[in-house]
Amino acid sequence: MLPSDLGHLIDLGQPALSPDGSLVAFVVRRTDLDANRYRSAVWLAPTDGSRPPRQLTAGTEGDGNPAWSPDGSRLAFTSSREKQGDEQRSTLHVLAIDGPGETVTLTSQPEGLAELRWSPDGTRIAFSCRQRGERYAAGDDDASRPPRKITHLLNRLNGEGFITDRPNRIWAVPADGSGPAVAVSGGDNPGDHASPTWSPDGTRLAFTASSEPDWDLDLRTGVHAVTVGEGVPEEALVPERLVGGPIGWTGLAWSPDGTRIVGLTEDLAVSVSNYRVAVLQVADGSVTYPADALDRSHAPYPGARPPVWDDEHLVFNAEDRGAVKLFRVPADGAAAPEIVLGGAERTVAGFDLAAGVVAYTSTTTDRLAEVHVLDADGTERRLTTLTDGFHRRRPAHPTERFTVASPSEGDLDAWLVTPADLDRSKPHPVLLSIHGGPFTQYGERWFDEFQLWASAGYCVLFTNPHGSSGREQAFGRAIRSPFSAVEPGSGWGGQDADDVLAVLDHALGAFPFLDADRVGVLGGSYGGYLTSWLVGHTDRFAAACSERAVNNLLTCEWSSDAAGLFRWQLGLSHLEGPEEYLRMSPITYVEQITTPMLLLHSEEDLRCPVEQADQLWVALRMLGREVEYHRFPGESHELSRSGSPKHRVQRAQLILDFFDRHLKVGPAAG
Repeated sequence: MLPSDLGHLIDLGQPALSPDGSLVAFVVRRTDLDANRYRSAVWLAPTDGSRPPRQLTAGTEGDGNPAWSPDGSRLAFTSSREKQGDEQRSTLHVLAIDGPGETVTLTSQPEGLAELRWSPDGTRIAFSCRQRGERYAAGDDDASRPPRKITHLLNRLNGEGFITDRPNRIWAVPADGSGPAVAVSGGDNPGDHASPTWSPDGTRLAFTASSEPDWDLDLRTGVHAVTVGEGVPEEALVPERLVGGPIGWTGLAWSPDGTRIVGLTEDLAVSVSNYRVAVLQVADGSVTYPADALDRSHAPYPGARPPVWDDEHLVFNAEDRGAVKLFRVPADGAAAPEIVLGGAERTVAGFDLAAGVVAYTSTTTDRLAEVHVLDADGTERRLTTLTDGFHRRRPAHPTERFTVASPSEGDLDAWLVTPADLDRSKPHPVLLSIHGGPFTQYGERWFDEFQLWASAGYCVLFTNPHGSSGREQAFGRAIRSPFSAVEPGSGWGGQDADDVLAVLDHALGAFPFLDADRVGVLGGSYGGYLTSWLVGHTDRFAAACSERAVNNLLTCEWSSDAAGLFRWQLGLSHLEGPEEYLRMSPITYVEQITTPMLLLHSEEDLRCPVEQADQLWVALRMLGREVEYHRFPGESHELSRSGSPKHRVQRAQLILDFFDRHLKVGPAAG
């Protein structure tokens, strides 16, 4: 696989089943390298496999978010195909499945539409969308707009910019196009509203929203509802709070009997938290957690979706030691969750459930995602073959899974990707890759970067150290600050760094073809942090690439769009322990860095602002160390995943060129 092959990738996702389970709609995204953009279309396939899948929408721009009407006769979807002057618009369409194929456009908005939800009677569609304030009046530009009044910490969002005067709201629109879309969720709080769900009688809409005036200080959200009646209100309604508290809610779904709402929650009062399936009693606001016997995060990243009601059961997906599995649990918690779809060596990501049929996307370390179904009798069937052509041209390199004892406690999951033509009698260069988060996981899915590096002759090593998700909650909280008042840990750069080095040491001993003298380390975001940290504490690496990294916890806490995030992650605010923040910051140890470094950062990264790379670059340059620095204009924190295709290719080539210069030299290179 070459960097240019990033322009040939196909991504399948967002499966949506018709109410009778006979059809599945899904989204296919393709990369157009020549146009430097992505194009996506909605596709349709019968779940019995009787006919091949077919493309349903034009796919010239960004079509997505398919949602079936309750009777299965129509399909709603969003698109970015419309332009108004130079402005790309987001539009909502409805397509008759058995009709002539013409679409009805229901609304056009200057901001992205998402989370489409049909009312139970099929007359209205709710969705979430940002609502622009008066400062965005047509014809105005930044030079003539008034100053922004900043009142809350969460006033910007990576990839979106300032959101203070663009709050996310819940909208409703007639499904036949007979009236305009109206933002139905009102209130004075500037926080976002999201995750709409209809009551079974269609008179109420529940959604998540900030609960208190100072919600930004602990990021809490509650469940609220508005009574919309039988039509679409003419103006926004004042919401009623159903539940608040020091937790964050997302992914809501009203129960068929109307008495409960299920969602995903995380405990924001303590620390990094596994998402938990939570059931809210609408009548009294009480909350139960029926799936707590499964001590894993019930919201995988990426690919999390709301739990689905299956009569009196709930179906959800959860991370488990590098895999993502599908589980089913009684809504009252009367029994422990049981696996619906699993296996230690695959990721079951997006899914939907209807009439006893489960549609889902599944990926492994050697296969891109495809759409599958699980019949009521337990039969699994693959419906799509859209990535077969790519795999014929670029077969995947093999991946071996193994476990390593952690220096602190327990064991660690680790993987090694090796070139398909590996000569085990010769030494080969190694790239140690560290994931971001830190509360995420590497694991059982096809990853473009690992395939790229292996194609270039590298053996790629990766693991999930303490601080990762996919394990017990205590495992994820193990790297909180030792000065935290609750559940103190090692701090960043403690157990996590020890674990990563232990995996490297084990691999060098277990696989004789790995060259200990030609090991590079790389990572992005938190992975960039740990990369910068490691080279400030050891000279064992021949080269290092630190990307979109946190290099100074203290200044990142001030400048990030997630201001206050580290207080939550570490159990200690920068006001309580500025010295501790600096102790855990790689910039503090910059004078000890002698490893050649490649720094990559996006200029519009609001999560880990570009000043983080600037600090390390300036210090290394002034110290006369070997350092190469590239800034990507117009890109956000998501460059490696969804940045412009040309920038993604350039990024991959920069990384390969850098490591080739430092790891493919000398007699050992042959």
